[in-house]
Amino acid sequence: MPLVTTTEMFKKAYDGGYAIGAFNVNNMEIVQGITEAAKEVNAPLILQVSKGARAYANHTYLMKLVEAAILETGLPIALHLDHGDTFELCKSCIDGGFTSVMIDASSKSFQENIQLTRQVVEYAHDHGVVVEAELGTLAGIEDEVQVSVEDSSYTRPEEVEEFVSKTGCDSLAIAIGTSHGAYKFKPGTKPQLRFDVLEEVSRRLPGFPIVLHGSSSVPQEYVRMINENGGNMPGAIGVPEDQLRKAASMSVCKINIDSDLRLAMTGTIRQFFKEHPDKFDPREYLKPARANIKELVKHKLINVLGCDGKA
Repeated sequence: MPLVTTTEMFKKAYDGGYAIGAFNVNNMEIVQGITEAAKEVNAPLILQVSKGARAYANHTYLMKLVEAAILETGLPIALHLDHGDTFELCKSCIDGGFTSVMIDASSKSFQENIQLTRQVVEYAHDHGVVVEAELGTLAGIEDEVQVSVEDSSYTRPEEVEEFVSKTGCDSLAIAIGTSHGAYKFKPGTKPQLRFDVLEEVSRRLPGFPIVLHGSSSVPQEYVRMINENGGNMPGAIGVPEDQLRKAASMSVCKINIDSDLRLAMTGTIRQFFKEHPDKFDPREYLKPARANIKELVKHKLINVLGCDGKA
């Protein structure tokens, strides 16, 4: 089975009241953990690559890892560029075999966002590739994406119809209170997503797939493992999983997960070296890290996204 676009995935997800997991990948073990989990529960997948991951791992290596995952699992898998910030980057990924790209011009003016997004859409559609765009800006830090709380803003529902109409984008990432990274909310607060914004966007764009970025829930067992083994992550709080499940039952068809994977890998490796300080074989500490990524992803696919059995 070749790589697929997200078009059919999103249609089924919208109609079925679930979301597709979009998991960021950086190396072989992360790809293996994610795809082995999806195979076990028969879930469709979006594997996404950031600009930073592409620079770190090399485009060709990442493509071959994803091709291997398709051969091993037989699952419908889309390969997506996460937070593309220029036309040139999006074009390079399209030319290099990606089936989906995101152009993130959310930091620009509304008209500049439309202009750049439309440019990417025209090139992508000519090559059979779909495009995700963004309105509103999420706070937080993830690779090259760095937005302060002061500079973040909720999506304005009154803008979405014009934006989608003028750009021709295939899905839209909106800001309803999620944020990038592990430090999403102040300790002691109860995070609450703006479902009123989501509902109004959905009313204005019936049947249109919505995307949530910054949706890691920050599993506390891995935060604890990091903190107990030399780390310092006090008060790291994520998005409540019940709220993500509610969003997935509405018009949200794609939910991005990255920080949770990093926490699972880092926490497991730190714990391994505490228990085995004399070990130095990478296979010995990457194996349990891969296993914990797999278990984390299975939990997300079944209990948060609801896309198990939907491949």
